[in-house]
Amino acid sequence: MTETPRTLYDKIWNAHVVHEDAQTGEALLYIDLHLIHEVTTPQAFAGLKEAGRKVRRPDLTLAVADHNTPTENQSAGLAGVTDAEARTQLETLTANVAEHGIEFFPMGDINNGIVHVVGPEQGRTQPGLTIVCGDSHTSTHGAFGALAHGIGTSEVEHVLATQTLRARKMKNMAVKVEGEFPPGVGAKDLALHLISIIGTNGGAGHVIEYMGSAIRSLSMEARMTLCNLSIEGGARAGLIAPDETTYRYMKGRPASPKGGQWETAVEHWKTLHSDEGAHFDEVVVINAADVPPTITWGTSPEQAVAVTGNAPDPATITDQSNAMQQSGRSTTWASSPARNSKA
Repeated sequence: MTETPRTLYDKIWNAHVVHEDAQTGEALLYIDLHLIHEVTTPQAFAGLKEAGRKVRRPDLTLAVADHNTPTENQSAGLAGVTDAEARTQLETLTANVAEHGIEFFPMGDINNGIVHVVGPEQGRTQPGLTIVCGDSHTSTHGAFGALAHGIGTSEVEHVLATQTLRARKMKNMAVKVEGEFPPGVGAKDLALHLISIIGTNGGAGHVIEYMGSAIRSLSMEARMTLCNLSIEGGARAGLIAPDETTYRYMKGRPASPKGGQWETAVEHWKTLHSDEGAHFDEVVVINAADVPPTITWGTSPEQAVAVTGNAPDPATITDQSNAMQQSGRSTTWASSPARNSKA
């Protein structure tokens, strides 16, 4: 019997469903890595304490002092945090992770940094994993072929207590980018160009998989930028199938597989791609050569224009709220499931 072709998202989702309610469509999804920081965890840990619960899998949880760390004077430790509320949140995280035995990179630790950079640097971010964090830009980790997205504070508590997340399956969107980018054009230009086509709500209800020769040419850092910005187009997450660029970046990282486990892991990671003929609910096709250096002119990422272009004249816009929202959107958006940036 021939197996139905599946997308990368389908493969990761199916491998992590613990239980699915056929009537509601809601599922319990197992979580492989839970990244936490000081802002969205105080209430979650307080909820655990009130209910008399422990953290289910401290070994699958990584804490990073992130959002409230000052740019300067970090060597002074918490005493260098002048904002009282920020310092309280950092102190609370320090106490909570100590109580529950969670690995922690506090302010001043050589491994400390932006939470979505620390995961990849440490090799904790790996292809095929499900990753969540109480931060919207968790989609960054999709650059490694991981299903990663942000969650709310109540969901943070649920994951801490059960290592699962209540979730609904999203639709599949493919963004195919072929060819070579013009000189000076990078991942952020591509992201803004895409959002100018589909709008800030164009990816709503979808997980975007980026594919094509232009995507494969990107460095891991550029891929992280692209997946990070997926949520600005309304998508739940962004994904890029792992390849040799991914493996080179990951090899030798502290938490990456070692010895014979590395070869075994890579063999598995090579299966993490969308099958030929897999169904995508939406498809956007972009010629890399058509992506210009892109900037935004307004307050929304869909208000984007080539650096050589012109921003709209406010004096000519009669309905500013509607006209500004619609600027730059492809005319094929509502009429065709297959979109092209040149339309």
